[in-house]
Amino acid sequence: MSRPNPADDRPRKSLFGRYWAAASRFWTGRAARVSWPLTIGLVLVVLAQIGVQYRLNYWNRDFFDALERRDAAALWAQVELFVPLAVLAVGLAVASVWARMTTQRKWREWLTRHLLAAWIDQRRYQRLDAVDGDHQNAEYRISFDARIATDAPVDMANGLLNAAVTALVFLNVLWTVGGDFRLRIGGHEMVIHAYLVVAVIAYTMVFTSAMAFVGRNLTSVIQAENQAEAELRAVTNEIRELGESSPPATAGAVDVRGVQAAFAQVLRRWRQLCWQLMGTTMVSQTDVLLASVCAWMLCAPKFLAGEMTLGELTQASAAFVSVQVAFNWFVDNYQRLAEWRSSVNRVATLLQALDRADGLPRPASAPQPEREHEHAVV
Repeated sequence: MSRPNPADDRPRKSLFGRYWAAASRFWTGRAARVSWPLTIGLVLVVLAQIGVQYRLNYWNRDFFDALERRDAAALWAQVELFVPLAVLAVGLAVASVWARMTTQRKWREWLTRHLLAAWIDQRRYQRLDAVDGDHQNAEYRISFDARIATDAPVDMANGLLNAAVTALVFLNVLWTVGGDFRLRIGGHEMVIHAYLVVAVIAYTMVFTSAMAFVGRNLTSVIQAENQAEAELRAVTNEIRELGESSPPATAGAVDVRGVQAAFAQVLRRWRQLCWQLMGTTMVSQTDVLLASVCAWMLCAPKFLAGEMTLGELTQASAAFVSVQVAFNWFVDNYQRLAEWRSSVNRVATLLQALDRADGLPRPASAPQPEREHEHAVV
């Protein structure tokens, strides 16, 4: 059980601020010679992927226009054009996976080494029990939470950049292809300028608001579930240590009840997480199912009136879905964002506890500084 530390009167940074103060050094320290080329390369790959996607959108229009005209020559010309576009799209997707996962691996390596050094150096791990705060299971935070705290932001930043540029590019397509929509009500004509742009923004706002409402407690639920899992591992490790002690000790009724209570807490937290994910899944799946149908229904009146070709209809529908997916980045990543925030908070809580441990006296059995330094090198 952690105890208050009255000697520590230093102001505490926000959890994210403390995490970022440590994690951002991946781009400012010696690791910058690796991190910046990877980051720039990842951005360039994302932009190239969107360029290919934009060209494929126009290929989609030309293909269906040729199909509508029953123009065999134009149709086969589009088939020939598709081959290099497909090869380029696949190659960029593979390059994106390499750049993204390499960045994640290098960043996790840097942060894990930093956490291990801070934990082991000067035997801070022995003083954590005397520090007030919720920082139990340091080894779990270093191994599991540090991975999520570095994996998730790379994925989300990559996706957010893709979403922002995609939205800008394909909003222009919707504006150009969709044009204005004239609606006659009670003998009066109403004109909706760039109606597909207005429609996709309204559509996205509805589902983003729904996701924010339904998943408003998801972060705290995930954090509680992770903590319960860590506590279950801790109490089971205590029983394992009893068996490995010399001479081996027997687990008592108190130890068994502790494991049972920890497991019951895990099940309760898992049930809460299940209910939260059921709600967010309902919103996200409804969003996915309705997007393409909504796009076709919006374009159908112009197609039936002869104001839009079949190719333009399919192009506008694909652009609508692309913009909707881009705008719904928040909806699609809400659970991942909540998991990342939970892990960031757990890593930051450990960092704050290690900061405050420096204000406490060293254990009497602490080795000499030279030997400590040797242990701290990871």
